[in-house]
Amino acid sequence: MASVNKVILVGNLGRDPEVRYGAEGNAICNISIATTSNWKDRNSGERREETEWHRVVFYNRLAEIAGEYLKKGRSVYVEGRLRTRKWQGQDGKDNYTTEIIADQMQMLGGRDGGGDADFGGGDYSAPRAPQQQQRAAAPQQAPRQQQAANPYQAPVDNLADMDDDIPF
Repeated sequence: MASVNKVILVGNLGRDPEVRYGAEGNAICNISIATTSNWKDRNSGERREETEWHRVVFYNRLAEIAGEYLKKGRSVYVEGRLRTRKWQGQDGKDNYTTEIIADQMQMLGGRDGGGDADFGGGDYSAPRAPQQQQRAAAPQQAPRQQQAANPYQAPVDNLADMDDDIPF
């Protein structure tokens, strides 16, 4: 049977990212993300709030991007997997920590909150935000012909018989 190790977080950074480089020159970035749960207490009837802190680790190009663009207090979306590490402290005791190894990251919020730049995937592509700024700075010449070939636009013909094709 297959197993799944997938974490999705939407929260706020508790501190500025810490970027360091490993012995082989690969970037490693650590952040802390706070997520908050709200509920109504059954006994007292008052609203309760609980904040959970998550350790998140980025590697390579995604680590460099996170270190450059993320700041304390900003909202962020992170996808990744859980990993628990064990090490021995100076006192000889075994210590454990559970952290999220990030695969994807998206900054949330407005322009000051980080924009809608999407980073991650398998190739750790370059940030989209600078590309958008370059497009905005370029002079407007001819009308865009790319809009006709939008890959996200659903085809409009033959939608009437679509219910017949649903397998469940």
